[in-house]
Amino acid sequence: MEYTFHDLKGKTVAQLREIAAGIQHEAVQGYTQLNKEHLLAAICQALNIDMHEHHKVVGLDKTQVKGQIKALKQERAAALEAHDGKKLKEVRKRIKKLKNQLRRAMV
Repeated sequence: MEYTFHDLKGKTVAQLREIAAGIQHEAVQGYTQLNKEHLLAAICQALNIDMHEHHKVVGLDKTQVKGQIKALKQERAAALEAHDGKKLKEVRKRIKKLKNQLRRAMV
C-alpha cells in the first residue's frame, strides 16, 4: 500500500509498528523500541517518503503576492531610512495583510 507522510502521521504507534514489521529495510530495524517520532522517520526513510508537508495555495497567485510583498519590503526599508513613521505603519499593515491572505489560502 502507498502511504503519504500525512497518512502515517495520523496513525498510532501500534499501527506504525505493524507497518514497520512488514518492511525489510535497515532503517526500521529495532522498530519495537522506537517512539512515534523516530519510527515515523524510519518508515519514511525506508519507503522513500518526503517528510515535509507541502501546502498548496488555492484561489490566488502565490508568486504575484510574494512579489508584492518583496516590493513592499523595499518601501519599508525606504521609510525606515527616511524616518517616516506614518508611511512605515501603512506599509507594515499592507505586508501583514498580504501574508495573512497567503496563510488563509493554504490548504
